[in-house]
Amino acid sequence: MDDKKQRMKDYWRRNIKILFALLAIWFLVSFGFGILLVEPLNAIRIGGFKLGFWFAQQGSIFTFVVLIFVYVYKMNKLDEEFDVNEK
Repeated sequence: MDDKKQRMKDYWRRNIKILFALLAIWFLVSFGFGILLVEPLNAIRIGGFKLGFWFAQQGSIFTFVVLIFVYVYKMNKLDEEFDVNEK
């Protein structure tokens, strides 16, 4: 029983590590690029729009959607590794 508890602790520790890593990326993109670094990024234009504006308006949303898919992929791998998958 002790081995099972340790495996579940390891599972949740890895789960939280993945979650915080992805949240840090989202924070960097949304707050860092969209607010803190908006002026330097506005010097770059893509399709006629300033890059800082794009990150503030669209980039963080797109990043969030991509991170959802990354999270699902990584959690499926983690579930398989710890044999708690739904298959």
